[in-house]
Amino acid sequence: MLQPNFFNTIFLFPILNLLIALYKLFSLIKLPGDFGWAIISLTVIIRIALHPFFKQQLETAKKLQDIKPITDKLNEKYKKDPKKLQQEQMRIYQEAGINPAAGCLFMIVQIPIFLALYQTFYTLLLNGTTGKIIERINNVLYAPFLKIQSLDTWFFGFNLALTPAKAKLWYYYLIPVITAGLQYWQANVMTPTMAPEKKVDEKSDKKGSTGDDFQKAMGMQMKYILPLMIGWFSYSMPIGLSVYWNIFSIFSIWQYQQLKIKAPTSGKK
Repeated sequence: MLQPNFFNTIFLFPILNLLIALYKLFSLIKLPGDFGWAIISLTVIIRIALHPFFKQQLETAKKLQDIKPITDKLNEKYKKDPKKLQQEQMRIYQEAGINPAAGCLFMIVQIPIFLALYQTFYTLLLNGTTGKIIERINNVLYAPFLKIQSLDTWFFGFNLALTPAKAKLWYYYLIPVITAGLQYWQANVMTPTMAPEKKVDEKSDKKGSTGDDFQKAMGMQMKYILPLMIGWFSYSMPIGLSVYWNIFSIFSIWQYQQLKIKAPTSGKK
């Protein structure tokens, strides 16, 4: 897993080095739960680095919401001419300054980073206390002073290397519940931007309701199914990965609220 290759060199090794550097720093100042704080700090650093992509995604979603009445009329007008509909939609997007691909950048950039984080945490948390893994980690660190002899994975009464399924303690079972709850909160906060504002049209035009029904179905999945899936994953994954996921969710909610407050339309009620 720690063999040199393109993905590990570009993503995994830098993240691993930063995580160990933070761990060594917090160990040096004798901060209780040093590895847990290292995970939290790394998550915040990565979230800040991804902020421009996140901001662009929200701005694109807001512009798409603003032009929705226009695109709805185009869908109705050119529903029998898909080619013309596509041309008119692209014209509207250009006039509104929308790049349809821009809204996906946040997810695209996030995927390799998340995979690298997952591999890093999985390697450290499940195998970090064995001498062979410690040796492999030390071999990919950038500086001699980063080398470690052991790894303390305890964080305020939780062993970050344990999964709730293996721990079989009641307070460990709270972690999947909290993780699912935070994911639901994040989805609940962010999905209203995709919901249609005009409810009158849903009754008056049943032919045009197919798209809205699809959006509602996707919204239901984002709000309910996805949080349950992530809650189940966190039940079977090391607690440390849940710490990363939860801090990422909290930071996303906070950033979304900040950007929403600063938006020009925030004063509209």
